[in-house]
Amino acid sequence: MAKEDVILVEGVIAEILPERRFRVQLDNGHEIIAYTAGKMLRNRIRSIAGDRVHVEVSPYDLTKGRVVFRERSGPPMPMNQRRFFRR
Repeated sequence: MAKEDVILVEGVIAEILPERRFRVQLDNGHEIIAYTAGKMLRNRIRSIAGDRVHVEVSPYDLTKGRVVFRERSGPPMPMNQRRFFRR
């Protein structure tokens, strides 16, 4: 197995932990500790408890992972209810 090989699994964020970490309940019933990927931090993608996420897990340590994608939940908000970012 090459070093770059990862296992991609899906789950739900069960709990938010300190230092940008999450407890994720996987679809197969296991719980792992996952941190936010750098691209998600750079693009300011926030995750909260209950969000459905995709997690990369190393084959060497199956108890830790990296959140790489957060699925959108529900329909988008109407334009008049959105909060716009101002500098």
